[in-house]
Amino acid sequence: MSKILNWAIIGCGVISKSHCDALAVCENTKLYAVCDIIEEKAKAKAEEYHAEKVFTDYHEMLKDPNIDVVSICTPSGMHGQMCKDVADAGKAILCEKPMEITKEKMDDLVEYIEKKGVKMGCVFQRRCDNKFLEVKKAVDSGRFGKVILADAYLKYFRSQDYYNSAGWRATWELDGGGSLMNQGVHGIDLLTWIAGDVESVFARCETQVRNIEVEDTAIASLKFKNGAIGNIEGTTSVYPAQDTRLEIHCEKGSIIVSDKGILQWKIEGSDEEAPEIIDPVFKMKDDPTKLPTKSHVIPITDMANAVINDTEPAVTPRNARKAVDLILAIYKSSQEKREITL
Repeated sequence: MSKILNWAIIGCGVISKSHCDALAVCENTKLYAVCDIIEEKAKAKAEEYHAEKVFTDYHEMLKDPNIDVVSICTPSGMHGQMCKDVADAGKAILCEKPMEITKEKMDDLVEYIEKKGVKMGCVFQRRCDNKFLEVKKAVDSGRFGKVILADAYLKYFRSQDYYNSAGWRATWELDGGGSLMNQGVHGIDLLTWIAGDVESVFARCETQVRNIEVEDTAIASLKFKNGAIGNIEGTTSVYPAQDTRLEIHCEKGSIIVSDKGILQWKIEGSDEEAPEIIDPVFKMKDDPTKLPTKSHVIPITDMANAVINDTEPAVTPRNARKAVDLILAIYKSSQEKREITL
């Protein structure tokens, strides 16, 4: 491929750095424009990464015919309308998680994007981690047998200062939730991607430590459509933070994988060993700025390939919404104190 795609970013906050770093090393991408309502932030980002254009109004930015792809890096509750506006401008979209924060808005966005025929990819960078890719392939192969029990332990630390640093954080309106919707969504996506879709959930969500309106601590009991059961523990209230850990127990063996690597890989009657994995360690469990550059290289490369080769992105809106649908069901279960069927 020889085409270079001009990329634009809406929102110059914490996660925009990962997009900028990845765009700088991907073969077919160039950071062309940045936009933020705070002009100083946009100018600083443009200077640091040599972007040609700076905007404070994304509607004005979208009028630029040179832009090919737009990354949405704004607060979660703004994603849907911005994606629709980008679609109206005829440009491809790469949206940070979660793609939206309510079922109604996700329904609307999926229908809108498909009607417009615009390419849209969603960022779940943990799927690009080789550890989790190998676990996914192994479970899908069937050699571990059917999944019996699948658990996700998602124990982060976020201080009160972190929540106070931006008015949209930990609000229902713009964050869509707390420890599950903002931090735990990645692990929840991995769990359902590997173990299968969830049929029903019974959950408890509480605000234990932080002065926020959403949960900082949650547990959920899951029933998967394939018959397996499992649990989710998600929090931002524990110190020290713990590695993200998934435990996948099947009828013939078990896999335990964490940020540090594959901790267990056992098949009954087999000497098969876990594959050797060399991957950057994700340290976001205690600091959201500690994302390795590689984390976004694969999603951005995939999005570029989809645009250039006219293929579907790896994580489409319909696929990306599954983790959010599950989180919304967890919230509903906790609020109504009953099992919720998805």
